[in-house]
Amino acid sequence: MKAYIFPGQGAQFPGMGLDLYEKSVLAQEYFEKANDILGFSITDIMFEGSADQLKETKVTQPAIFLHSVIFAKVLGDDFKPEMVAGHSLGELSALVANGVLTFEDGLKLVSKRALAMQKACEAAPSTMAAVLGLADNIVEETCAQIDGVVVAANYNCPGQLVISGEISAVEKACEVLTEKGARRALLLPVGGAFHSPMMEPAREELAAAIESTHFGKPICAVYQNVVAKAVINPNEIKENLIAQLTAPVKWTQCVQAMIADGGAEFIEIGPGKVLQGLMRKIDRSVTASGAILA
Repeated sequence: MKAYIFPGQGAQFPGMGLDLYEKSVLAQEYFEKANDILGFSITDIMFEGSADQLKETKVTQPAIFLHSVIFAKVLGDDFKPEMVAGHSLGELSALVANGVLTFEDGLKLVSKRALAMQKACEAAPSTMAAVLGLADNIVEETCAQIDGVVVAANYNCPGQLVISGEISAVEKACEVLTEKGARRALLLPVGGAFHSPMMEPAREELAAAIESTHFGKPICAVYQNVVAKAVINPNEIKENLIAQLTAPVKWTQCVQAMIADGGAEFIEIGPGKVLQGLMRKIDRSVTASGAILA
């Protein structure tokens, strides 16, 4: 089966989407529509802006979403997903790609998500750290023993787990994990503790927007971060999407579930090759490639 996977925050790069814009009239229409919906020219920042400008949360998340979703639309009849999944933010791209959300509603939710997360980050200083070379259970047990808020946030691939929480708690966890044999435990240059209890204010804000948005019937199952299994019921999809902001991204488990259900060809749609790299570390028996624009 053919599975399409969509990247999350961190995949952005200067000039992203310009090739799509120049090659496709359809892409131009969608990019211009996005500028109108957002109320600012995100295309100027995507095509000509600096890496620092692209790092602004209110820009980063919509930019990655737009690159992924518009790419899928430009593929036209060549885009025939049998299963989809997205890493964190990428889950919203996946939901537009499999017909649950319209382009317009998806972009509005992404924008709301970005602003709500930014607000939560500013309200309570927090951070994330990547832990390499330890078993998941060791990281989980260590986090549970640390004073303060620190939790496992992103299960990216075997031996690569991101933790998230209060700055002092994350720093202490890094020290202890290094002592326990982590190959690396380093703070990440992020604005806050995504996928942790620190995002509760953002979760509440986004929940209201998600509840008032129409979620249609998907053309194929979405493997959601929170449950790491196939979901097709629109109400379940809503619940899982709301829970995602404070729950861990079970990416390793999502990919394993897709493979167990017959996924054999994985195609990443969006900027960069982050997910293709993770795929090779999760299971080398399946093929992983990037979508190609004709």
